[in-house]
Amino acid sequence: MKYKKEFELSKNIAKDVGAFLNLQTEKNIESQIGKDIKLELDKKSEEMIINRLNSKFDYAILSEELGLTKDLVVNEPYWIIDPIDGTLNFSRDNPTCCISIAFWIEKEPLFGIIYDFNRDELFSGYVGSGAWLNKAELKPQIRKSINQSILATGFPTYMSDDDKTIKDFIFQVQEYKKIRMIGSAALSLAYVACGRFDTYMENDIKLWDIAAGVAINKVLENNIYVEYNNNYGTNTTVGVI
Repeated sequence: MKYKKEFELSKNIAKDVGAFLNLQTEKNIESQIGKDIKLELDKKSEEMIINRLNSKFDYAILSEELGLTKDLVVNEPYWIIDPIDGTLNFSRDNPTCCISIAFWIEKEPLFGIIYDFNRDELFSGYVGSGAWLNKAELKPQIRKSINQSILATGFPTYMSDDDKTIKDFIFQVQEYKKIRMIGSAALSLAYVACGRFDTYMENDIKLWDIAAGVAINKVLENNIYVEYNNNYGTNTTVGVI
């Protein structure tokens, strides 16, 4: 592992920030615009992550709340972080939420960390080395037909809800055996990696929501399609079908 120190630091930070979030009883809403919600704890946890990363390394950081901290350098890695993926769930004490930290070079993942701090499940993957759920190594899943597969998906904050978009969505998903929407793209991808789901598909989802999960699934050689659009948005499909 060329970036082993970065990998281990990411896991430690995720665990520490998760422990902090588990102690919080006040979940004050900072803003609500349309379908989006921001908590004071989004910024606080992001600040904790960034300060820890910057105390050890000087890479650029792409984060949900701050955006890009400095210009990217060609062929130099950068962090991609989502301090709380599933903020609305977290605000309602729904335990389906997590911390996501990824490390990429340009459009290629190097590693990803997804920490479900409510269940104490740490998903991690380093491309070329392996993927794990806590200390148990993850193995590639058996491929299934679509009609026997569970699809994880969602309606992202800024997705259009016009008739055509909804009809196109139904056409895409109707062949799956079951469809699940859990409110966290990162955890959905982690669940594909460990076999709880078979496929994740979502359009107009932000890069920081899927960056760590894409990294972990790449380790397992799952089929990955990421189409980049404006302002760090993506259309993403990851699965073992």
